[in-house]
Amino acid sequence: MIFGRLPLDQATGAILAHAVDISPDKRLRKGHVLTTADIDMLRAADIKTVLAAKLEETDIGENDAAAAIAAPLCGDNIVVRAPFTGRTNLFSTENGIFTANKEIVNKINTLDESLTVATAGDFEKVETGQMVATVKIIPFSAKKKNVDAVVETLTVADIPALQVHPFSKRKVGVISTVLPGTKKSIVTKSEKILKDRLQRCQNDIDVRLTASHHEQDLAKGIAQLIDQGCDLILIFGASAITDRQDVVPSAISLIGGEIEHFGMPVDPGNLLLLGHKDAIDIVGLPGCTRSPKLNGFDWVLQRLLAGISVTSSDIMNMGVGGLLKEISSRPQPRSKPVKTAADQHNNSVAILILAAGQSRRMGSDNKLLAQIAGKPMLSHVAAQALKSKAARVFAVTGYDREKIKSLLENMDIDVFHNPDYADGLSSSLKIGFAALADAYEGILICLGDMPFVTTKLFDQLIDAFDREEGRAIIVPAYNGKRGNPVLIASVFKPDILAVTGDIGAKSLIAENEHVVFTVDIENNSIFRDIDTPNALMNVQTDSEPD
Repeated sequence: MIFGRLPLDQATGAILAHAVDISPDKRLRKGHVLTTADIDMLRAADIKTVLAAKLEETDIGENDAAAAIAAPLCGDNIVVRAPFTGRTNLFSTENGIFTANKEIVNKINTLDESLTVATAGDFEKVETGQMVATVKIIPFSAKKKNVDAVVETLTVADIPALQVHPFSKRKVGVISTVLPGTKKSIVTKSEKILKDRLQRCQNDIDVRLTASHHEQDLAKGIAQLIDQGCDLILIFGASAITDRQDVVPSAISLIGGEIEHFGMPVDPGNLLLLGHKDAIDIVGLPGCTRSPKLNGFDWVLQRLLAGISVTSSDIMNMGVGGLLKEISSRPQPRSKPVKTAADQHNNSVAILILAAGQSRRMGSDNKLLAQIAGKPMLSHVAAQALKSKAARVFAVTGYDREKIKSLLENMDIDVFHNPDYADGLSSSLKIGFAALADAYEGILICLGDMPFVTTKLFDQLIDAFDREEGRAIIVPAYNGKRGNPVLIASVFKPDILAVTGDIGAKSLIAENEHVVFTVDIENNSIFRDIDTPNALMNVQTDSEPD
């Protein structure tokens, strides 16, 4: 191709590189092929040269080149639109999963800079009429030899470079396992979210069952779904899968099935389990599937519904791009307070110190102000909380409001007052959750009379918290016995606001065991609250809390 500023006597048939104004009401646009009449008008306007391109015998025009490449590029369920300005767009004719042969696409794009192919993402979910690729010739022409080389590459390829795999109808069975404390509302909500996922892929829940969270009962449920003709079985476990020998994989093995893969390098979605019984796909769902947000299960489900097999190696190759937690394309992005870079790993957790109690068993003194190693008891708790990974530390005051408030505000801790502190611990929980739950994903509740609780413990609880992986309530335990503090996801705000009395969140924890995660610790600090004068005296003779 000849490109440059051409004298008019050499410009007939040339392609304008830029628009040329001949008169106030006459313009020759970029890409216009100059005719003899155009040349006469240019001369009349006293224009001597034009910046233009002229094709040679070895060239092929941009539109013809784009069309020649696009035709063999298309595989199943993709159509090509007519070329314009060197561009040809390709569109899906089905709802399904788009796949691209990356090796072939890269080969085209590295053959010559004039030839470009841009596509949707490999394994991206697409809809009918959606553009999935575009072929663009950068200059006004391409070398015939390069276009011929591309066409030959596409013609001899074993599989189409680009194709759309349409969703097909499968008979989907869903089993929700339950524990004694599992609420029916959790099962109902989880199944509704799953139903929405399936319907976006032109499927639905055909059969649903519940079974106790035991491998024997679950195996019976799987066998029942197979007998009813289900060819895709999805299992909500009441507790997250932690091992290949856990309840869900054991149940699959009991019915003669095989485990294809456990775990995936996609977050959220790490704890997915993929198995099968002959041609029947069985998926143990990670806890994050109870949320509508994008997670690793979506990638697996979409492929299975589009008739694309998913192997262990397929899952292990999902790591690049598998960090989904904070990407803007996730449906229903979470609303969060602004955090510094140092805070980004803390999963938006606030610590709430309960400091409203009346210290009735301590006599006339307020135990939270009692001196331990030269500092008020509450100061020890607050200092450890402030050094933790939590985004912020707050407290609830009540009895001895002004003294407690002054102590905490001097440590730069914001406080909320509970005028109903005499009604018990639950009244303070309600105040804290009402103030914080909409701003933070989790609230770590700490009692103000536990001076031996450490920053390390706070951080252990925060690190374990991951609602989308089914760890929505985090409790510490020593020798198998649970204690305080406790981290509770803010989604439980309505449940907290319904709690009454002086028992705190015990009933909430008991009713939601399927999302409770226990962190084992090395000492009994989680039990050491100071309630009596004798207990205080014993602490005062000890060394300073860590």
